[in-house]
Amino acid sequence: MREVFRKARQAAPALVFFDEIDSVVPARGSGTETHVTERVVSQFLTELDGLVELKDVIVVAATNRPDLLDRSLLRPGRFDRLIYIPMPDKVARQKILEIHLSKMAAPGVSPEWLAGQTEDYSGADLEMLCREAGMLALRQHIRPGMSKEELIIDEITVTKEHFQEASLRIKPHLSKEMMDEYMQMIKNFEV
Repeated sequence: MREVFRKARQAAPALVFFDEIDSVVPARGSGTETHVTERVVSQFLTELDGLVELKDVIVVAATNRPDLLDRSLLRPGRFDRLIYIPMPDKVARQKILEIHLSKMAAPGVSPEWLAGQTEDYSGADLEMLCREAGMLALRQHIRPGMSKEELIIDEITVTKEHFQEASLRIKPHLSKEMMDEYMQMIKNFEV
């Protein structure tokens, strides 16, 4: 941890991003920590407190589970802002789908149409949906005994039907109950 911040100071201006910060800095006293975890949490907090100044270094962290964070991490001067990023709306889903659809031959599939079919899907869910639709198209194209040389990927077209079938298999990973829990956390954290 110390080395990460040392390198950031050397490279300043710099941005240090911690994804899934709850796994790096879990709540102390939760029963899941080890001696090593306690040292990492303590070092992380020491670095944020600026015993060695973090001049021109911005620290950003992301989590899906703010309830698992060590509360001292949220003290003023450490992380100054908490920002809730909601599930993508239809416009955001359309943009995400445009990216994934651009990587496959799916001329009859409108990102706008598909965005309308995928309410409550996260970005990761949308990626899985596109992969599954592509796999369905590939499986449909492959014949028993077909050699690799006979398989021409460029001839495979992903259709609306593939996406409709894929959506029967790939569902949004967040349940209504989980979404309700997140909304309660937002209130608790005053985001």
